[in-house]
Amino acid sequence: MTIAAINEQLLRAIGVGVALLDLQSLRLRFCNDTFRGWFGEIEVGSKLLDQFRDFDTEALRAALASEGRYTTETTFRLRRRTMTVAMDFNRALDEDEPIAVLVCQNISRIKELESMIDSYSMMVERNTREIKREKEQVEKLLLNMMPRSVYEEYKTFGIVTPRLYDPVSVVCIDFIGFSEMVSAHEPAVIVSELNDIYTAFDRIGEQFGCARIRAVGDLYIGVAGLPDPTEDHAQAAANAAIRFMRYLNQRNTSHPIQWRCRVGIASGAVVGSVVGVQKYIYDVFGPAVITASQLRYKAEPMTICGNREVVERLDDQFSATETGSITLSDGREETVFRIAAEMRAAQER
Repeated sequence: MTIAAINEQLLRAIGVGVALLDLQSLRLRFCNDTFRGWFGEIEVGSKLLDQFRDFDTEALRAALASEGRYTTETTFRLRRRTMTVAMDFNRALDEDEPIAVLVCQNISRIKELESMIDSYSMMVERNTREIKREKEQVEKLLLNMMPRSVYEEYKTFGIVTPRLYDPVSVVCIDFIGFSEMVSAHEPAVIVSELNDIYTAFDRIGEQFGCARIRAVGDLYIGVAGLPDPTEDHAQAAANAAIRFMRYLNQRNTSHPIQWRCRVGIASGAVVGSVVGVQKYIYDVFGPAVITASQLRYKAEPMTICGNREVVERLDDQFSATETGSITLSDGREETVFRIAAEMRAAQER
C-alpha cells in the first residue's frame, strides 16, 4: 500500500471533514467520508462551493492568494439537526499543482454552548435590571416614609439611631365631620378625595420645608426643622398650614364634598426614629407632637391654633390672638393663640 493510499484511509477514518479543491477552478478533487456524511454525495470534479449559499468566493480566492488561508463557517440542517461547521481553507501544492485543502470541524456543540451562555447572560441582565427597578421602587417607597438622611443611615447600618430634635415645629391637622363623611360616601370616593388632598399637602409641605411624617385616616402630621435644623421652622410650619387651608378653600368651590379642617401648630422637642421590625415606619414622638395634637382640638373649623413658642418665632406677617389655654397631658397649662391673620397674608400674596 502506498503512502498516499494510507493517507487516504486515515482521512476517511477521522471525524474531521477533509476535501481537496483545485485552486484555479475550485472543483472537488477529493473528500473523505465525514465530509460526505455532512454535505452529501458530491461527485469528484463538481464545483463544491456552488452548494453553499452566500459563500464569498472572491474573498476566498483573495485570501488564498495573499495569506494562503481563509476561514469561515456554515450552518445547515442535517437529519433534523442544525449543524454548524467551521471551514478552514489552506493553500498547498500537489506535484506543483496549486490546490486548496479544506478542513471542516463540527462546532455545533460549541455554538449551542455559546447560545446558552448568551441566553443566560441575557437572563442575568434582565434579572439585574428587574432587581435594580425593584430596588429603586423600594427606595422611593422608603423615601416617602422617612427623610433621605434617615434612609441613608438605615440603608448603611440597618438601624436608625433615635435622635432628639429641639426645637422643631409640628403641624397637626384633622377634618371636621370625617366620620359622618365616611359613612355618607363610598370608600373609594373617600380614598380618592384623601389621595388628592394629601398629595396637595405633600407638595405644599415640600415647598415650605414641612415634611409629612404620618397620615392616618383624617390625621395629617407634618414637621418643619427635621432632620436638618432650621431657624425658621415655625415660619415654615405656619406657611404650610396657611396653604393647606387655602387649598381646601379653593377646592371646596368646585367639588361637591366640602372639606374643613382644624390645625394645631406647636414648637418644641421631638424624638425621631424608625419603629417596628416587620412593619417599620419612621415616626416622631415628644411634647411638640402631643401639644400640636391637643391644640387642634381648640381650633375652630378652618383656623389655626398655636402655642406661645410658635407665636414668638413668627414674623410680623402673622398675627396671633390669645384664645385661652389647655391643660397638657403632663398637667402644665399651655396658652393657646389663634393664628388668624396669616390667612389674610397668604391671600394677599
